[in-house]
Amino acid sequence: MSKVVATGKTIEEAVERGLTQLGVQKDRVTVNVLEQPSRGFLGLIGAKGAKVELTLIAEAAPASAASAPSLPQQSTRESKQEANGGVPRQDSGQPVEEAYQEAVHFIVDVAKSMGLEVEVEIVHTKESTILQISGPDLGLLIGRRGQTLDALQYLANIVANRYSDSFIRLVLDAENFRERRKKTLEELADRLAGRVIRTRKEVVLEPMSPQERKIIHSRLQDHRQVNTLSKGEEPNRRVVITLK
Repeated sequence: MSKVVATGKTIEEAVERGLTQLGVQKDRVTVNVLEQPSRGFLGLIGAKGAKVELTLIAEAAPASAASAPSLPQQSTRESKQEANGGVPRQDSGQPVEEAYQEAVHFIVDVAKSMGLEVEVEIVHTKESTILQISGPDLGLLIGRRGQTLDALQYLANIVANRYSDSFIRLVLDAENFRERRKKTLEELADRLAGRVIRTRKEVVLEPMSPQERKIIHSRLQDHRQVNTLSKGEEPNRRVVITLK
């Protein structure tokens, strides 16, 4: 057997499988990339693997060994650079920045599928990395009480972490929604705390995301007259405000 066709999630993985089938080292073959891997729709759905053809290099006489053919430059470069999902790693020493960019591409793709043209700015803070989305008609992307934005944030984090060797957490924002929502929840916490004190009855809030529950808890954690706790199972977990 002097030639094999192998597949894998990345070109590098496909090459390794082909080498195993041939039982040789990489310097004994030439590599022809038949199919490039693809991320699929929105980076998650319908991902396609790589397909390569490996051909054994004929044994050369010792005197002419130095003139033996080597791997084509393009194939060698592709084999070295292909990583998660078939996307080349940059030799910039900043793979995390690449992960951020993949998340940005994902968000832009989703927005386009919704008929929206958006721009995404990467903002680094001490607490987190924020992907700030700007563009017209972002209400559709935010959704009712930020539910669509939260879902998009969840998926963007999955995409980013596929391209990062270390765990990263992204926060998505649009039209300063996160800050406006935080202010609304803090005002709600103050108002409901007042109701608990007046009526001396606990108040159970509607189901909220972990991030929103944290805002309520933080707002009332130093309150002199009320306590907060969470009860229930996700996604129906709720904050309860009670008298101390």
